[in-house]
Amino acid sequence: MRHTLLLCIAAFLSAALVPVDASGQARELRVGIIGLDTSHSIEFAKILNDPQAAPDVAGCRVVAAYPKGSADIVSSASRIPKYTEEIKKMGIEVVASIAELLPKVDVVLLETNDGRPHLEQAKAVLKAGKPMFIDKPVAGSLADAVAIFSAARQYRVPVFSSSSLRYMKGAQAVRGGAIGAVVGADAYGPATLEPTHPDLFWYGIHGVEALFTVMGTGCERVVRVNTAGADVVVGTWKGGRVGTFRGLREGHKGYGGTAFGSEAIAPLGPYENYRPLLAEIVRFFRTGVAPVSPEETLEIYAFMEAADESKRHGGVPVTIASVMSKAEQAARERAAN
Repeated sequence: MRHTLLLCIAAFLSAALVPVDASGQARELRVGIIGLDTSHSIEFAKILNDPQAAPDVAGCRVVAAYPKGSADIVSSASRIPKYTEEIKKMGIEVVASIAELLPKVDVVLLETNDGRPHLEQAKAVLKAGKPMFIDKPVAGSLADAVAIFSAARQYRVPVFSSSSLRYMKGAQAVRGGAIGAVVGADAYGPATLEPTHPDLFWYGIHGVEALFTVMGTGCERVVRVNTAGADVVVGTWKGGRVGTFRGLREGHKGYGGTAFGSEAIAPLGPYENYRPLLAEIVRFFRTGVAPVSPEETLEIYAFMEAADESKRHGGVPVTIASVMSKAEQAARERAAN
């Protein structure tokens, strides 16, 4: 009931957010990008600004970009000059600040590869009333993720975040009921570590998102086994369902998994490309209705935070409720200061 109400509210708000021309028809949406330190910014801009764009990704054009991202993550910061030049060659205006970007656009792609500045960046966008897609990781901490979605509710602006792995055909088919009720799932993917972020936030998020795509919400506790070359995170869902994520750091790497259903067993992959995600982003910008609920996104990040907590305590079980409680308290304290 609550989710239905949220969808209705979002649809109502979108009527005021989607611009129309003099005839009352929806006009092309002006898209702004924050962060040119990831290849996603370039790939999204190429697809959206293609004059021959297919209907599912048409009607949104990138018109401006603010390049700044991470200052201290070399793998990200080193990309900015090259990607800035590529954006300029597409005829997209490069601006000096988020404040300069916002009046020029209708909607925002928050692409900064570093999740730590996302809360500050997102709040500026939300205060301006611009619908926003937040690329992975949604934030640099669970507390910041909670604060972002709290601010979205406060300012009544639609927001969503997702990995492109959610839209693998196999995962979507399973979520749609292709194997009956899902009784369990195993997902895997690269889990490169970045010292400035919780372990799985940086790259493990992709495989974890695939796991939650088929398992849904309701994870209650998490246990993590960690070595230099791999992570295995086991989640127990309500009703005794079990889902696992294997994070790969040694050997051959790829994305995929297996879902176990009441009627069949099916693969989650293969992973193809960004385009299915971008089609969902365009639909979101047009309707104002997020295809992934805040509750599901926050549970994904709570799962990863609980995995870190389990690692810190030698592999003991950690509940989702306990890490969410701490994060919500931290978010409230930050908002009060």
